[in-house]
Amino acid sequence: MRALILLAIFAAVSSHLLVNAYAQVGSADSPFERKFGDVKFLDAYFGRVDSKVEVSPGNKNVPFTVIFANVGSQDITGIKGQLQMPMGFSPADGRGAVIVANGEAEALAGKHFSLTFFVNVDDHTQIQQYPATVKLDYSRLRESGQRTAFFDIKFKVTGESILNLKATDPFLTSLKHNKVIVEVTNSGTAPISNTRIILENTQAALSSTTTSVTNVENVVFDQSKWNIGTINPKSTKYLTFNVYIPENVRSDTLHTVMDITYLNAHGDETNTKRSVDFFINGLIDARIYNIDLIDFGGKPTVIGEIINEGNTNALFSFVTLEPLDGSNLKAKTQFIDELETDSPVPFNIPIEFDGDPSYGDHKVKVTVRYKDSMREEYLISEETTITLVDTTAPPEPSALDHMPAVAGLIVAIIAGVLIYKRLKRKNEEDDSS
Repeated sequence: MRALILLAIFAAVSSHLLVNAYAQVGSADSPFERKFGDVKFLDAYFGRVDSKVEVSPGNKNVPFTVIFANVGSQDITGIKGQLQMPMGFSPADGRGAVIVANGEAEALAGKHFSLTFFVNVDDHTQIQQYPATVKLDYSRLRESGQRTAFFDIKFKVTGESILNLKATDPFLTSLKHNKVIVEVTNSGTAPISNTRIILENTQAALSSTTTSVTNVENVVFDQSKWNIGTINPKSTKYLTFNVYIPENVRSDTLHTVMDITYLNAHGDETNTKRSVDFFINGLIDARIYNIDLIDFGGKPTVIGEIINEGNTNALFSFVTLEPLDGSNLKAKTQFIDELETDSPVPFNIPIEFDGDPSYGDHKVKVTVRYKDSMREEYLISEETTITLVDTTAPPEPSALDHMPAVAGLIVAIIAGVLIYKRLKRKNEEDDSS
């Protein structure tokens, strides 16, 4: 009797365990729900069959595509879909709450098909995942009547990535190394990831091409590839590299075409091109030298020269003499026009005093002001000390000024000595006679 009771208990427990095990893998409560029918839902996204699109709040008349598969044994036809979306979404045609789409005339057995709805996204819709329901009406070939299937789907408002490139300083100078910083900005509402940038048409790229699209091949870059990773919405990352501009590339626009590859909000690889443009300035390399003081027409004058060792002329040039350290010289400015390349330009500035003349050492600064072809102004300066002498005052007496008197005195002394000796000799002769 006890054995029969134990056997019954074992059978009941085993039956319960088998039911639970089946429920875990085949019941309606399973996360891997198993339902069989003619049509299976595959995917839903904004965009068309061959291309997904990024969508931001406020977008209107956006295509929304739902992908199905005909998993039945017969072709189906007369396909019609109705889409019910949550608040924040509405039909693009503005009629009713249900969004309607007509599909292909026929979907072959074993093939997939799609329905494309057109949707307005409200301005206040959040960027997140949403639920929706699709009602699908269709007929099987060689079968009368219409079948209906319902699908609970999920979709995402992804946001939109907007990629822009801009140089922080769009002006480069020839005959020198230039540090370039390029801003890579995502001004959209969706992140982009795995961002890679390649500079096109460099000298290395030209080895495999026969034509040049830009003048990038005429300059030297120390880098041409960058991997900057993820750029979040409303944020910026930077490319930094060096460029050497040769002498023959000046007063021209440098077009740098960037080939950009990244993953968009759908996770799809996107390839696009952006151009960052620079204007090439010529080099103005001016310096001041040979500052001196001369007497010009009875007036002290500061002279000097300016040389431009660059490859383009400096425009609208002025030279200014300024007093330093309490000097009472007047500041004066002189217009010298252009500073041509490899051709010294002289200047001469007459000296004037602010008040009574003060002679001796004066510390002064000579400043040259000029503009480049972009009308941007530059300054160079040189400090020096000049010594002023009062040429109007009588000169101080020197030893040379007393030489005639000294010579006369010497002659008088010699004449006196000779006369004395002669008189003495005569007296001696008179005494002896």
